[in-house]
Amino acid sequence: MTNRPPPPTTTLWRPTGPEELALVEASGWRAWPPRLPEQPIFYPVLNEDYAIRIARDWNVPASGVGYVTRFEVETAFLERYPVRRAGGETILELWVPAEELEEFNRHIVGPVEVVRAYR
Repeated sequence: MTNRPPPPTTTLWRPTGPEELALVEASGWRAWPPRLPEQPIFYPVLNEDYAIRIARDWNVPASGVGYVTRFEVETAFLERYPVRRAGGETILELWVPAEELEEFNRHIVGPVEVVRAYR
C-alpha cells in the first residue's frame, strides 16, 4: 500500500450569516447547504479581506452577526470555475451553480472553520 500525498488544495473564504452557519455546523463542518430558489449561485471568495467586508458590512446589518469561514478545496477541481472579478482588483469570487454544490462539497478537504465573527 502506498501513501499518496493529499491533493493540492486552495483556500477559500465564505462570509455567512447565522442561519447558513447553523446548517454548515449540522453537516459536521463538512458541507455547504443547498441553495434556496432565489440563490442560483454559491460564491466562495478568494481572499479573507473581501470576506471580512461582506460579513461586517452586509451580514451584520441583515442578521446582527456576520461570520468569516475558511475552507480548503481540491485545486484541480476548482479549475472548472473561472475567477470572477466582482468589483476592484481584490474582489474575487468563484461562481458555483447551485446544482453543482453537492459535488463541490465532496471536494472540500477538512472542515469548514469559523475564523472571525462580527456583531
